[in-house]
Amino acid sequence: MDIPSGFPATLWSFLSFLPFFILLFLLGIIKGAIFCPVVCLVMTIGNSAVIFGLWPAHVIWTYVCVVRAKRLGPTLKAMLCIGLPVPLILWPLVGLVGSILAGLGYGLFTPLVATFEAIREEHENKFVDCILSGTWSTVKGSFTVVRDVTDTCFHSYFSLMDDLREQQPKNGSPLDIKLLQLPGSFLVGLLGVIVDVPMILLIALWKSPYMLFKGWHRLLHDLIGREGPFLETVCVPFAGLAIVLWPLVVIAAVLSAFVSSFFLSFYAAVVVYQESSIKLGLAYVVSAIALFDEYTNDFLYMREGSCFPRPKYRSQSMPLSETLSRRYSLGKDGSYGRSGSISPGNKTPGPLRTKSLKKNIQEMKAVQMWEHLFESSERNGRILVEENVIKISDIEEWNHTAKCKILSVGLPAYSILQNLICSAKFDSAGFMFTDGTEITAINRTEDRLFEWFFEPLMIIKEQIRAEQLQESEELYLSKLVLLSGFPDRMKAWQNGGIPPADDVRRAELEALSRRLRGIAGSISIMPTFRRRFQLVVKNLHPVAVERVSSSVHSRESIAESNISEGGSKSRNRIGRLFSQKSGGRKEHTSDITRQEINRYNDEGI
Repeated sequence: MDIPSGFPATLWSFLSFLPFFILLFLLGIIKGAIFCPVVCLVMTIGNSAVIFGLWPAHVIWTYVCVVRAKRLGPTLKAMLCIGLPVPLILWPLVGLVGSILAGLGYGLFTPLVATFEAIREEHENKFVDCILSGTWSTVKGSFTVVRDVTDTCFHSYFSLMDDLREQQPKNGSPLDIKLLQLPGSFLVGLLGVIVDVPMILLIALWKSPYMLFKGWHRLLHDLIGREGPFLETVCVPFAGLAIVLWPLVVIAAVLSAFVSSFFLSFYAAVVVYQESSIKLGLAYVVSAIALFDEYTNDFLYMREGSCFPRPKYRSQSMPLSETLSRRYSLGKDGSYGRSGSISPGNKTPGPLRTKSLKKNIQEMKAVQMWEHLFESSERNGRILVEENVIKISDIEEWNHTAKCKILSVGLPAYSILQNLICSAKFDSAGFMFTDGTEITAINRTEDRLFEWFFEPLMIIKEQIRAEQLQESEELYLSKLVLLSGFPDRMKAWQNGGIPPADDVRRAELEALSRRLRGIAGSISIMPTFRRRFQLVVKNLHPVAVERVSSSVHSRESIAESNISEGGSKSRNRIGRLFSQKSGGRKEHTSDITRQEINRYNDEGI
């Protein structure tokens, strides 16, 4: 592909691009205006019906689970029961407003983005695709959103509350709070909200023009020079769309900073309670401003540090600044390292230059752990069904109640374990799936939700590598992960897994299995999990039915062979009865006849 060089060629490329982009943008806006009311109506009515319909059950079951929770102490239960009406009353209102805003955004921007995606090179009739893309698919997507909300409110919520009710207290003592520290904690937290929220909002507003113009400068530079993510022709329209929508991104960033400032500032109450010191809580109120300023400087590649003071607010533990700073930065050699700051020689690193869009898309697919998890679960599930470890009764139980722990928790945990063992054996620097896909620090996503699961899995992988498990121990750990809580089925599954003779090593394996099942349990309550996992179970059901039918057929064949063999033996015996000679052996023959007939009747032939 020829990249324009020189000012005349660059200017001509930019001017020839404008009419093409304007037509696509207007077409996307028209489609969004047509389908936005329909999508907003579907999502608002569907989500509101689910939220308001289940609200009485949510209120009752929340109080039941809090009162019966074994992990919570009596004082904490009393405080929760007093404070629960506020979020329970606000929940339907927040759900209604959120459904309206989500419907408007989804109905308007999805057809717009789909219009630009329709001009990809693999599409044959781009004109028709530009008109039809993002129309009916957007409407179907709105119903999918309603279904995910339904699964979250009906399945994930009750599963989460059941876990709260059934969890045993750690170390034998339930969680409780000290009433004498609550007034001071609340007052310091309120002071933090009064002081920090306006300051954080002012910092966000002050740096928003810099974010706006710097983003525009980078996007225009990549568009005109055809560099970075816009190297390929297919991405050129997206460059214009990104330039147009960049102000909305800046506004969303400011709003996110404003909303998060309440939680960041009220965290002073937690500091006072944990440190039992009002002085340290006040120190956090001052430090929170510097923490946010340093984080935004790091995010925008501005000067390192902050001009605001940052006093120490923890007596022993590590300060919160390292958790707020960017975990990975680009060094001089182009490698990523764990650092919250940028090296002095590379204060403003640019984005990684991609040689091809296909390579870029391949890296983006590599970080989609969600999709690979379900593919791995289905692949391992087929093997376990064929080995009769997962039975058809488990599949039918999950289809009816979705409470089969072997499928909803055990199978994902088993798949994650196989991938971790594969990663440890091949000395992977990240997380390697059994199909060869690898997630590392370079191609991974920076999503905070992803890191919540990725970091613990990396720790477990290093533990498995350090333990140097034998094959029998790996198989025993697979048993624990899949069939924990079902000792009879663990004993029946003869996969070669033998518990270690050492009690300490056995306890370590049991701890690993509990952590993996805990991670899988957290994944199972995600909003889209049930919808996606239902496809996995649906694909496993024919395999289970086929196995049951083949097993029944083999039993019938064995029974028929036994019957035919027994019948031939009986006919031979009867033949011998009539072949006996009469005479001097008549009395002896009658004795043999009676014995043969009795034996014949006993066999039931």
